[in-house]
Amino acid sequence: MRLFLALELPPAAAEEIAAAIAPLRDAEPGLAWVPVHKLHLTLKFLGDADDARVALLAEALDRVAGQHRPFEMTIAGAGAFPNFRRPRVVWMGVEGESRLEFLHHDVEIAAEEVGYDLEGRPFRPHITLARVRAPLPAERLRTLARVARRLDHSSTAYVDRLTLFDSVPGESGAHYRRLHAATLGGR
Repeated sequence: MRLFLALELPPAAAEEIAAAIAPLRDAEPGLAWVPVHKLHLTLKFLGDADDARVALLAEALDRVAGQHRPFEMTIAGAGAFPNFRRPRVVWMGVEGESRLEFLHHDVEIAAEEVGYDLEGRPFRPHITLARVRAPLPAERLRTLARVARRLDHSSTAYVDRLTLFDSVPGESGAHYRRLHAATLGGR
């Protein structure tokens, strides 16, 4: 299993994002755009694991979720990693929310206790919109960057659970299988 921990977006929030990024999709339809039902915020990519590790992770997630209340996060702005000159990922940003930072920290610690390495990079919360599979000509990159700068979208998404997913490869891209969901606030 290839695991990751994420915050799922409510369907209405995901639909709102999908509508807002239509100009980006129109500017570069050949990118590997994430389907609306797969939009999420990854808290930690874990990689390969067996059933025993999944059970330990589920317990750890329940503990972490019980220590955090549900909250709203603001989703706004578009960008690319590492940048629009050499993009690998096109994303929508999640504005700094202290509850999200604390939640991420506690998820990192819990994952470390289960045997995963701490992430060495700073946490940059985002929602992956598309992956760039092949280099694009400079003019198309400039157009994509220009459209991203003009994107005027801001919405909120209510976060009420942490989810452990298995990313199952398939012919038409990965399928995300929910293995465990831990409700924030321990409800």
